[in-house]
Amino acid sequence: MTVAVPDNRLEADYLIETRYPLEQAAEAMAGEQSSGTFVAVPCETPELKARAAARVERIEVLGEAEAPSLPGAGTPRAGAASRPIRARVTLSWPLANIGPSLPNLLAMVAGNLFELKQFSGLRIEDMRLPPAFADAYPGPRFGVDGTRRLAGVERRPLIGTIVKPSVGLTAEDTADLVHTLAEAGIDFIKDDELQSDGPSCPFEDRARAVMRVINDHADRTGRKVMFAFNLTGDLDQMRRRHDLVRDLGGTCVMTSLNSVGLVGMIEFCRHSELPIHAHRNGWGALTRHPLLGWSYVAWQKPWRIAGVDHMHVNGIRNKFCEPDDSVIASARACLTPIWPDRPCIVMPVFSSGQSAGQAPDTFEALGTGDLIFAAGGGVMAHPDGPAAGVASLREAWEAAMAGRTLAEYATTHPALARALEAYSG
Repeated sequence: MTVAVPDNRLEADYLIETRYPLEQAAEAMAGEQSSGTFVAVPCETPELKARAAARVERIEVLGEAEAPSLPGAGTPRAGAASRPIRARVTLSWPLANIGPSLPNLLAMVAGNLFELKQFSGLRIEDMRLPPAFADAYPGPRFGVDGTRRLAGVERRPLIGTIVKPSVGLTAEDTADLVHTLAEAGIDFIKDDELQSDGPSCPFEDRARAVMRVINDHADRTGRKVMFAFNLTGDLDQMRRRHDLVRDLGGTCVMTSLNSVGLVGMIEFCRHSELPIHAHRNGWGALTRHPLLGWSYVAWQKPWRIAGVDHMHVNGIRNKFCEPDDSVIASARACLTPIWPDRPCIVMPVFSSGQSAGQAPDTFEALGTGDLIFAAGGGVMAHPDGPAAGVASLREAWEAAMAGRTLAEYATTHPALARALEAYSG
């Protein structure tokens, strides 16, 4: 939704399901998340309501549900619908209630809403925030343009992979794999989110071993591979690990957003001098039920404002449960400005069961090469080895962006041909 919001208010859109009269249910949401409670209290005067109460801005009826989507919903004493009604509701709040604070924003737009007995479904679909939030937080320092500059890649996607096996490799094993991938011309490599700082592959040992390989390759070729080191941990640990990567000449660090939390990410973003690759592992628990939690369009905004530079969006025909249209909507959201003069645009990262075969459909659906295309098994399990896996991705994107079919392009590009055979299922 592209509705403008005044500078002194903020808005959130919800998908709701309820057997209560819609106006009554929406007012319960507004009251719970601003000045009201379950009974009238003496201090909630008309003057206070005018100053601080949330407003119901819009209600759009969508239709009936066959049965309640979630357990535990109540039924009003009078006026109950025979079946739950679904609707879109927009609430707005005065900015003065919380100021431009991202942690308190989440308490306000989400808070206790998911538990309210009036609802058998409630999901946050989008948020629109006043520019005061742009002044309070750094936003992405690198985003698309800075990432391209550091990786030395223009116009096309960054071709990437994930270190696989996810865990079990030593620091030297990881460095050997990075050497193979760098020689194959890869642009971007990342740790798996499961690889952190375990005794079998300590973070410092891994960073030093990998950066020796990357720096040597850069000295010989003039191209520095971007490696996203997973430094997820306590905040002080993350700062120290960031400084080590920076001092070694690294150009990217990675964090698990849901593990670190919003406040941790805000503070880390203020510290970081490198692009921050944000992994969304755990996201499914927040979104998998279609009548509960968050849409990605809403959820990704606070992280962008906080200052991350890359955000995972899954991938089309992925190994998870997300449909392709949701993946593309998520990627478009990352590339859509939040404010005209402070766009906070970040690089969407396509991964999860990706290989050469998804390149044309991804490009056609998204309409841009501003993305990281990261394939773990799609590179590591190529029948001719990881180097051929890298080549197959690069060739697939060359074909896609030139408007040529993969089948045609594969006739003169054997790495792509073998990939299409290997991953056709």
